Amino acid sequence: MDQLVDKIFKSHQDCPECPSPKLVQTFFDSLLGLLFPEYALDIIRERKEVESNLVALQDQFAKILKKNKHLHQGDGELLSKQFFAKLSEVFDLIHQDVDAMFAGDPASKSRAEILRCYPGFYAIAAYRISHEMYLMGIRMIPRIITEYAHSKTGIDIHPGASIGHHFCIDHGTGLVIGETTVIGNHVKLYQGVTLGALSVHKEDADTKRHPTIEDEVVIYAGATILGGNTVIGKGSVIGGNVWLTKSVPAHSKIYYKAKMYDAGKDQTDLYVFKNDQD
Repeated sequence: MDQLVDKIFKSHQDCPECPSPKLVQTFFDSLLGLLFPEYALDIIRERKEVESNLVALQDQFAKILKKNKHLHQGDGELLSKQFFAKLSEVFDLIHQDVDAMFAGDPASKSRAEILRCYPGFYAIAAYRISHEMYLMGIRMIPRIITEYAHSKTGIDIHPGASIGHHFCIDHGTGLVIGETTVIGNHVKLYQGVTLGALSVHKEDADTKRHPTIEDEVVIYAGATILGGNTVIGKGSVIGGNVWLTKSVPAHSKIYYKAKMYDAGKDQTDLYVFKNDQD
């Protein structure tokens, strides 16, 4: 018993100061509930209450940053003010994403349904908020937020990824977007898509390891696209279960076509590549 006590005590002494995940999750839930009444416990009826809640959350975030100076390179009070000054733009971006999901999913009956029910909305909202923190040089906290959303939705988006406006996730379970992924505008992804890295060597951590997806691309369920030099050209459609490690030009269509296995032949399956560019 004494040996175990010593090990646990040492782990507590060696643990760096950091806000608990629960504290960060509570802050995020409060912020999301303020921005989107669909996630609030009570609907706000007076304008001044919105302002007072924003001030309270800004103060709360400042306290978290000031207590954990090693997670950023700035002044906690100033960083909190800068973050809340950007919230209006973040709010508009998330609503554009909601518009894209509503337009892109025939099953959606209303924007309220998307806000209340769609895991894609929750994951994207968490990403948009945490990405703004990430751009400000705040570390750990954005990861806690996106991993919290990951645990709730099965959608794993690194806060360092760059994602354009009108981003649509349909279903989404099992979707992975890596840290250095670049995604353009009006892109639609389905469940099980992986935008990942070819290399997992630690020395490559500071390089672009994940693909670039240009504007108006659709990637269907189960597709895997890997590599920092891989570019999916504008307007392309990537079919389900396709595995790509090379770039494709704009307006391409790539589908996986399975064939029954024949022991007497070498070929078992193939990919179909089409390009509709004029």
